[in-house]
Amino acid sequence: MNVNQEKVKALGLCSGGLDSILAAIVLQKLGIDVEWISFETPFFSADKAKKAADRIRIPLTVKNITGIYMQMLKNPNCGYGKNMNPCMDCHALMFRLAGEIMDERGFHFLFSGEVLGQRPMSQTRKSLKYVEKHSGMEGYILRPLSARKLDETIPEKNGWVDRNKLLDISGRGRKRQIELAGEFGVTDYPAPAGGCLLTDKGYCHRLKDLLAHKDNVSKNELMLLRFGRHFRTPEGTKIIVGRTMEDNENILKYYDPNSDIMMRVNNYPSPTVLVSGFAKEGDIYLAAAMCAGYGKLPEKVFIEVTAAGANGHKTILVFPVKPSEVKHLLV
Repeated sequence: MNVNQEKVKALGLCSGGLDSILAAIVLQKLGIDVEWISFETPFFSADKAKKAADRIRIPLTVKNITGIYMQMLKNPNCGYGKNMNPCMDCHALMFRLAGEIMDERGFHFLFSGEVLGQRPMSQTRKSLKYVEKHSGMEGYILRPLSARKLDETIPEKNGWVDRNKLLDISGRGRKRQIELAGEFGVTDYPAPAGGCLLTDKGYCHRLKDLLAHKDNVSKNELMLLRFGRHFRTPEGTKIIVGRTMEDNENILKYYDPNSDIMMRVNNYPSPTVLVSGFAKEGDIYLAAAMCAGYGKLPEKVFIEVTAAGANGHKTILVFPVKPSEVKHLLV
């Protein structure tokens, strides 16, 4: 390929944050045709990337990678960070997948908004080299904001990018990025934040519990970990009790009608309760009693609870179980 006879094209990993935006603009100003790719799983979304792409009009491809991501997450080469975040192997996987798209669609190299030393675990010099090696894209990943602090890449060696016009930002400070944003006229960008649920202690506790009880989990089961109170019975049954209207709506959105049971109290306000999978009768009655108990209904009175599953609807009569009586089952 003679890139002197065609426009150089670069594909960038985009989180939607300021650094991603600045990296793309730096390359655009060098005459490079840039596009973005953003990957989605139940642990992180492409929402910020979509907003950034709309704001600065960069073509964006969004790809869900839940299946292949779960394979990596169960046994990452470099282990986890503080919770279940496999940052280095996550980045390596994303660059590998982006590299496949690069080859398919004729991009010349990959880029990202990563800044040397900004994150103490995933953006050290050693970590960045690990990602390149294990993604299979060694030499083809350009980090425009820190390029002059890093080894020269193939795009620079081949003259596709002028190294002298790239930046040498490093460290955790944001002053230079904010100054650049002003120079480029970028005024609308999100505050720096994680956004990955694998760094959330409570979510990861539930995720570990789920993986301990099931070898193969669905995308919807992973989504449900975000909503409601989660309980695990001695028999191994998962029971989810909605706390808010949003919880109730999302439990209804993500449950599996072929195997799960949904419960609501008849004639009284109550939370939505999900019994996950094929539960034994005792756990079904316990879930119904919890549905009544969390609804703050009259005590020591039989309450009618409707249970709806693949086999139709059933009315169950139960005494409410107080939240304090099942607290020990909380995940």
